[in-house]
Amino acid sequence: MKAGSKTLGGAALVLFAFLYAPIVTVMILSFNAAHHGVGWQGFTLHWYRALLENRQALEAGGNTLVLAVISTGVATGLGSMLGYGLSRYDFPGRRFLARWLPLPVFIPDIVMAVSLLLFFSLVRRWLGFLELGLVTMILGHVTFQIPFVAMVIRARLAGLDPALEEAAHDLGATAWQTFWRITFPLILPGVLAGAMMAFTLSLDDFVVSFFTSGPGSTTLPILIYSSVKRGITPEINALSTLIVLASILAAITVNLLQRRQKS
Repeated sequence: MKAGSKTLGGAALVLFAFLYAPIVTVMILSFNAAHHGVGWQGFTLHWYRALLENRQALEAGGNTLVLAVISTGVATGLGSMLGYGLSRYDFPGRRFLARWLPLPVFIPDIVMAVSLLLFFSLVRRWLGFLELGLVTMILGHVTFQIPFVAMVIRARLAGLDPALEEAAHDLGATAWQTFWRITFPLILPGVLAGAMMAFTLSLDDFVVSFFTSGPGSTTLPILIYSSVKRGITPEINALSTLIVLASILAAITVNLLQRRQKS
């Protein structure tokens, strides 16, 4: 058993190193004074200061935050209603919706991105609006965020005791009062966890954003992609590090909310 444990521990160590070594390397090189290459030439914060003076990067950062915040708000509201409806109501097509709800999660990003691009093109052709830009990017992000939020809400509702809502009804509470005073406070950790998951997905997304973006709607992942084609610079390392740190913070928040949800 001990030999087996050591083998598994060593394999896990190698796996973690394989997964996280590239990320750690980028973060370390973001503090490297070298303008080019990976040779260490001293510690510096110059590249982070350069980012603060880079108008293009600041504009892309603003677009990224606006996109993430708006799409997360919309997806959280719609996904919460969808998850609640599928869990608490019986209506025609409910089983079909519940069965196919995870489909956008499993569809490859490139397929969803091309599908959204074609759909927006058809809407423009028939109705004359929906030019590619921040609006189409928000719609695209909401499309893949909703299933994640709805699944989190359904999981939270599945763990609730229906007797609590039944007791509220027996005591004379209306359906609206029962939801806001009993159900919603109990599923709030799930709502917040779903929102943070949606925010993280939006923050990191490149494929859907790239296909649905237009002039003036460049996000940080798109900016990094276009910059890398001209060569990797320390500024890109610094920008990537900030995105990684934001993603880690969001992931930790989601984990804490999920722990609270289970408690």
